[in-house]
Amino acid sequence: MAAAAAAEGVPSTQREEPVRDDAAVETAEEAKEPAEADITELCRDMFSKMATYLTGELTATSEDYKLLENMNKLTSLKYLEMKDIAINISRNLKDLNQKYAGLQPYLDQINVIEEQVAALEQAAYKLDAYSKKLGRKLVPVLLMAC
Repeated sequence: MAAAAAAEGVPSTQREEPVRDDAAVETAEEAKEPAEADITELCRDMFSKMATYLTGELTATSEDYKLLENMNKLTSLKYLEMKDIAINISRNLKDLNQKYAGLQPYLDQINVIEEQVAALEQAAYKLDAYSKKLGRKLVPVLLMAC
């Protein structure tokens, strides 16, 4: 190994790994490993907390679905109410159209009478104008006769 390091141009003292003390490594490993009872208790605690977490998540999801179900039911009821209102409006509109159709002959008669009144009014104005004109012509003749 020293020959390979020398061939690469790296001094052999830099490539050597430090010497380890086996006793120190064993002590460190022993300190890192927890006792069997602690691992079991930690696993139980972890699974208990994981179960609590998952139960909470599933409960929240279930509550969300219940909320959506209630919202859908309310929306369905509102749509049924709106349907009933639309049906009533449609029925009332048909009734109004039938009543209007029943009144149409009378409305036509009113229009005819209105036209006749307008024509009569025009005739009255013409008659009034003619009588005023005639009065202007006859007043001087009658005054002369007296």
